Amino acid sequence: MPDKSFNAFKIAQEQFDKVADYLGLDQATRDLLRNPLREYHFLIPVRMDDGSVKVFQGFRVQHNDARGPAKGGVRFHPQETIDTVKALAMWMTWKCSVVDIPLGGGKGGVVCDPHNLSEREQENLCRGWVRQVAYNIGPYLDVPAPDVMTSGQHMVWMMDEFEKIHNGRFPGVITGKPQGMGGSLGRTEATGYGVVYVLREALSEMGIDIRKTKAAFQGFGNVSRHAVELYSQYGGVPLCVSCWDQEEQKAFTYLKEDGIDLQELLKITNRFGEIDKDEARKLGYEVLPGDAWIEQDVDILVPAALEHQITGENASRISPRVKIVVEGANGPTTPDADLILQERGIFVIPDFLANAGGVTCSYFEQVQCNMNYFWTKDEVLSKLDTKMTEAYLQVSALARERKLYMRDAAYVIAIQRVVEACKWRGWI
Repeated sequence: MPDKSFNAFKIAQEQFDKVADYLGLDQATRDLLRNPLREYHFLIPVRMDDGSVKVFQGFRVQHNDARGPAKGGVRFHPQETIDTVKALAMWMTWKCSVVDIPLGGGKGGVVCDPHNLSEREQENLCRGWVRQVAYNIGPYLDVPAPDVMTSGQHMVWMMDEFEKIHNGRFPGVITGKPQGMGGSLGRTEATGYGVVYVLREALSEMGIDIRKTKAAFQGFGNVSRHAVELYSQYGGVPLCVSCWDQEEQKAFTYLKEDGIDLQELLKITNRFGEIDKDEARKLGYEVLPGDAWIEQDVDILVPAALEHQITGENASRISPRVKIVVEGANGPTTPDADLILQERGIFVIPDFLANAGGVTCSYFEQVQCNMNYFWTKDEVLSKLDTKMTEAYLQVSALARERKLYMRDAAYVIAIQRVVEACKWRGWI
């Protein structure tokens, strides 16, 4: 269960304030950028399969759109809060900026548990969400996408509802759609592959052969799976993954000393990304507590699940062997844990750089939809590699030049670009 004292938005603001002090930003600029420009709270009534009506709480936050339309996913999660959505929207602003794509930060959510909803109920929830924000989103205003516990199917339902309301075809209103419905080739792999592209560059700079490394992955959703896939293709050894178990309401870590086999794990994984524990044991996996991933004797840690995973309480359990933390998830490391990692000399590739592959490929999808011309998978992944590599090298160079922590260097580049756009527009 999440820590109720944890507030992702306060952490996002703390991270911003630290860099705002470093840059010497004036008060008006701080006030504009440490809070969202707009946030929408609404209720979504849904008729359930049993004939009753259940009312769900929904959100959409647009943090800043000075550099382009807001962009960001829509989560379905039983513990969703407006503060989490605001934090994720803010991080998305910096994410789009650090990889230099012309978009701003947005995020959406619904307080619900899709495990307990039928497909028809989920469809009605998606359509209800769109009806509440139909005039506040659009291809040139705010472009949603999938996030935790939402999928390409959810996005098509949302797009269809938007098109019904606006009486036209607007495939660029939403990204993360299936192929054939305006989806981009390479989008499924994009976030996980982006994580490994920047990891590859970091290891190269450190003079470490990726084929001689081991990594522990937290999570077994889309990001983690494709990160494991590409990391394995490059010759690295993925030692373990962790994932949530709905039946027991807790996570477990699945470990094999000679490396996990992604394909065999996928064969025993249900549609919610939950691995069958009994089948895993039959295949020779150790089934450990959910937080065991963090203490494994590996070179690389890849938190690729939810926020607030590496904290001041558990950072001391990280093996002395660990050299790099690559944040595949949004906000997985708390500020007090950051201090511990910094003191220990562990190289951190921050979330809004490391996992920017998803929004970068969403941008590619949006471009393709708006011009009604689609690229090959190789073209998409090549463009993605180029974007991620360029962004990583810029942040890494600034970190070395000014002796900054990587997270701070990424923030400096991202915030400066947004400040400049706000100034050009005359907002500040």
